[in-house]
Amino acid sequence: MKKTEILKKNYEFRLVLKKGKYYSGKYIESFVLNNNLDINKIGIAIKTKVGKAVKRNRIKRLIKESYRLNEDKFGVGKNLVFLVKKNQEIDSLEFRDIEKDIIFILDKIGQV
Repeated sequence: MKKTEILKKNYEFRLVLKKGKYYSGKYIESFVLNNNLDINKIGIAIKTKVGKAVKRNRIKRLIKESYRLNEDKFGVGKNLVFLVKKNQEIDSLEFRDIEKDIIFILDKIGQV
């Protein structure tokens, strides 16, 4: 299992969102930027308009778990930011939907 850290600082998110390559799935958008390190760093951002804190945190947990299970398919040395698409019904989202989206994005990146 690879070591993965969390993006926490606002400037780290902004750098990935500004200079990273954009990939989109049905429910999730992703920005990927090389960081020239031996670890991956991930960040998850969900707008408050999507839902209340309990729902947003549930989606974050689903994305983290899906990433953890598919972590070996990502290359090393990347900063990744995952965003939930606008106008999504997050109440009906399940783990398999999120995981399919993560795998779809991996296919687009070309790392699978």
